[in-house]
Amino acid sequence: MAVVTERIVFLIFSRIVLVMSFILFSLSGYSQPDKAPEFEIQDLDGGVIKLSDYNGKVVYLDFWASWCGPCKLSFPWMEQMYQKYGSQDLAIIAVNLDQDRKLADRFLAQAGVHFIIGFDPGGITPLAYEIKGMPSSVIINRDGTIFSQRVGFNQHRQKEHEASIEALVSAAHQPLLVEKRN
Repeated sequence: MAVVTERIVFLIFSRIVLVMSFILFSLSGYSQPDKAPEFEIQDLDGGVIKLSDYNGKVVYLDFWASWCGPCKLSFPWMEQMYQKYGSQDLAIIAVNLDQDRKLADRFLAQAGVHFIIGFDPGGITPLAYEIKGMPSSVIINRDGTIFSQRVGFNQHRQKEHEASIEALVSAAHQPLLVEKRN
């Protein structure tokens, strides 16, 4: 009888540990990666940019507007990243959200960038990605899952973003867990 009681206590204890582990894991901020929402936006020449066209690449998706000061500061850095990692399957897609395309065109004439520029004046794409401010960036793995999503841009974030980009473009496999931060 003592062996049966010990076995029951062990099973109950094991289940409690399993449930507690699951709860702690769920509350830790880590989760299975979300699939990045597909989008179709207009490019500089009136063509279509679709996320699915970049399957197998690491995508740095940036949301910006001409009136956003930190957005403007991010452009030289994004151009650096494009020049450094573009040949290693990094695609940078900067999605402009200005309702007046002329404002974006005026900024872009001075920016001198070579990465992909898209336009979403209706703001559908940032809604799909639950963007909370600008600039915002989303790094998408080669398998189409979201690796990270962040609001804001500054020197500290540059280093974080580049470390993530470098790890992803050089990785043979993708991480199973991701951390979401604002």
